[in-house]
Amino acid sequence: MRSGDTVAVVSPSGPPNAVLLKRGVERLESLGLKVVVGAHALDRQDLDYLAGSDAARAADLQAAWCDPAVSAVFCARGGYGAGRLLDLLDWNAMRTAGPKVLLGSSDITALHHVFGVELGVPTLHGPMPACDLMAAESGQEPRTWEHFQAALFGSAPPVRGDRVLSSGRAEGVLAGGNLSLLAALCGTRYQPSFDGRIVLLEDIGEEPYRIDRMLTQLLQAGAFDGVRGIALGSWVDCHDPYPVLHDRLAGLGVPIVAGLPIGHGSPQMSVWLGALGVIDTESCSLAGPFRDEEQAR
Repeated sequence: MRSGDTVAVVSPSGPPNAVLLKRGVERLESLGLKVVVGAHALDRQDLDYLAGSDAARAADLQAAWCDPAVSAVFCARGGYGAGRLLDLLDWNAMRTAGPKVLLGSSDITALHHVFGVELGVPTLHGPMPACDLMAAESGQEPRTWEHFQAALFGSAPPVRGDRVLSSGRAEGVLAGGNLSLLAALCGTRYQPSFDGRIVLLEDIGEEPYRIDRMLTQLLQAGAFDGVRGIALGSWVDCHDPYPVLHDRLAGLGVPIVAGLPIGHGSPQMSVWLGALGVIDTESCSLAGPFRDEEQAR
């Protein structure tokens, strides 16, 4: 993206705090971006965990994506609800609109995955404008903000973790996101497949046995068949997830780096899903995006 581009902010999941949203918009504008907010971004309804009706949330998302003046669509926050929109979007119309940037994380994993399947576009997994890391009164979390700008406008440096669960080096298109959302897509027509890919996994507030259950579900569904490598992000309030992560994933025989600051923690680094990346356990890092495999090497 470039300074002067137009960004649309929409709420496909939970309802954003109006003060945080306003502050987040102002901080995006400080980067030289023009920001428009979806008509229903601050809607409410009887189900207070949703930002307005499914139809209104889907309409905002589709209108933003199909608007030729808009270069990027940023999701205001996560929460819950994006998966409810998948059958309400006109994917043919959105394909016609051409490639743009979709930004979000957490619940937005459902959109990241399906935008990749239906539209074939890379999407940016990163901090959202109505969340504390971007919109706290005290200012943006500096490392999050710096890495976000680098990913959005140029080339972000590699993201480094703090441990290796299985050694090696792997190249592949990066996929994945929030473990709970990926498991929830099993049994749907958008069931994940990580064949030939590096998969990113992270979560928040999950007991180790629930992480075990979700990984087992994905394993038994064949989602990890052909996976090239695994990048493990943050596991906030998940107690010690590493014994179960090692138990369930090390047997795949692929490189696994862990402790990457990607997901719900602070700082939150930004990574491109649907773009070629590399994990290297010698440097305990995830690097990319790359345009092609020669550049990755």
